[in-house]
Amino acid sequence: MPRHSTVSDSRSVDLLAQPPSVRIQYFKDFAIAHPLLVESKDRLLEAIMESAPNSLVIVLGPTGVGKTTLLAKIRQLLSARAAGEAGAESGRLGVVSIEATPPESRSFSWRSYFKRLLLEMNDPLVECKRRALPADRTPQMMPAYPNDRGVTADYHYAVEQALRYRRPSAVLIDEAQHLFALASGRSIEDQLNVLKALANRCDTVHVLCGTYELLRIRNLSGQLSRRSIDLHFPRYDVTKIADRRTFGKILQTFAAQMPLRDQPDLIRHWEYLYERSIGCVGILKDWLAKGLSAAIHQSAPTLALKHLEKCALSVPQCDRLIEEATRGEAQFREDGNAASQLRIRLGFPERAQQPAVQAMASADRPKQRRPGLRYPRRDTVGVEQPND
Repeated sequence: MPRHSTVSDSRSVDLLAQPPSVRIQYFKDFAIAHPLLVESKDRLLEAIMESAPNSLVIVLGPTGVGKTTLLAKIRQLLSARAAGEAGAESGRLGVVSIEATPPESRSFSWRSYFKRLLLEMNDPLVECKRRALPADRTPQMMPAYPNDRGVTADYHYAVEQALRYRRPSAVLIDEAQHLFALASGRSIEDQLNVLKALANRCDTVHVLCGTYELLRIRNLSGQLSRRSIDLHFPRYDVTKIADRRTFGKILQTFAAQMPLRDQPDLIRHWEYLYERSIGCVGILKDWLAKGLSAAIHQSAPTLALKHLEKCALSVPQCDRLIEEATRGEAQFREDGNAASQLRIRLGFPERAQQPAVQAMASADRPKQRRPGLRYPRRDTVGVEQPND
């Protein structure tokens, strides 16, 4: 579990005397509770605890933004909550967490997914999940799958029974985009319907956490839209002053946690650090860990720019990352005319201008007068003297 704490003096004599592997692992285990992570954690925890028990929560963000760290913190909080509840059953789980693996063939293996989910719940005899009673093997109890091979439905039934018995607060699925990697068209909705049916039968919130590739499953149908909740975990935006300041504080925190003789001056290179991490704290930390490893193995007193340049992502890699990030972020910007179009489609008349706006507009226009009525102006007074 990552270590969450505030800034501390990590460059103590005892730590500096440790082997390089221990010092590097010390930094890798540190997880900074930066504002975007804390905000996403609060929103996700609220969605899990307050939404309907059969809801699907979709957490989206760019690669390397810290989604795995987010799920680790949620898992820690839900497990502690379940352990602290009075009269909690010994068999109950606070949460079930699993990582979706990429498909090895032309379709996603639900059988493998269900088996690994049972192993995460410490279910016994996972390799022997076969229902013997004919009444349990009816078509109603054995739903169809895009790649059903008969045994898959048996494992689905075993997962249902395990979730009903263990009653976790949520099922957390990391790298959930792998569930739909090779699906297209109708098969995407079929894949999502498997999770929807599982959440519905077990009254268990399912959290799908992944990259912007999960945008493919948004609003596939009205039923799925009604039961799903979208949470955006964004990166830090350099165009915002507050984000620039926060990014600088994050660099100072990471610098203070590096077990080196001299604390590195990361603020001096903040533009370069932002450029090659595109504002994602996960990418930044992995990069700093590699640079720290290079500095320690070279017995350098501190982390220098040459260590960072050696481990930085290339410009083409960053271009690819920022392209995917900006394309995904654009999907969360609501069109200003969307609300007006919605009203028109529902049958409402077009929204009229507000009275205050109308009054301001009419005040700017000159008032119309009756024909023959002069506009007010100053007339010449006295007799004009001729010029000499």
